[in-house]
Amino acid sequence: MSKIALVDDDRNILTSVSMTLEAEGFEVETYNDGQAALDAFNKKLPDMAVLDIKMPRMDGMDLLQRLRQKTQMPVIFLTSKDDEIDEVLGLRMGADDYVKKPFSQRLLVERIRALLRRQEAVAGDAAGTPVAETKVMERGNLRMDPLRHSVSWKGKDVSLTVTEFLLLQALAQRPGFVKSRDQLMDVAYDDQVYVDDRTIDSHIKRLRKKMRNADPDFLAIETLYGIGYRYNEE
Repeated sequence: MSKIALVDDDRNILTSVSMTLEAEGFEVETYNDGQAALDAFNKKLPDMAVLDIKMPRMDGMDLLQRLRQKTQMPVIFLTSKDDEIDEVLGLRMGADDYVKKPFSQRLLVERIRALLRRQEAVAGDAAGTPVAETKVMERGNLRMDPLRHSVSWKGKDVSLTVTEFLLLQALAQRPGFVKSRDQLMDVAYDDQVYVDDRTIDSHIKRLRKKMRNADPDFLAIETLYGIGYRYNEE
């Protein structure tokens, strides 16, 4: 049973969503502000967190920033209906996905299940996962170990979210070959979950930033404008 942390200052959302998730077989912990959630997470982390952005004491952005200092657990943001800035900023800070308010609870459940499946697939535990996808992959200076969810570049460890790991893995599997945004969406998201080009671009930008923190000269991920992305082995 996966444990989901739901963090929102709207008690109606906490009550209704937690009831829905529990009915779907999840264990749910609720918090009405970011600080209360952080205090609990410092003692024990859930399997996934669903965070509202605008909250008292500590908002979702601040909470995510602190979480990413110590964990890459999956995070879904709840964003305002028309606030595109929040969506893009949240993805660049390391959120795995976002859902706009007001939202369908069925949609949120699908997003949560999809993200948990992606996490299992990265760990090589999903039923039917090809053996090749669980083996250590080395491409020049890059080393990826799906079973341990570990990545290193020139011997330096790089901490990636589930989504970032899957995108880098998809690109690095076939160096020199172009992956379109649609192909990368298929890798990172289930068919029933719609995302737009901006979502993939935001994940790639954060992925590049993390790799450049390990190596300022990192240029292995190339953008082909209007087409997609390509991994060039170094």
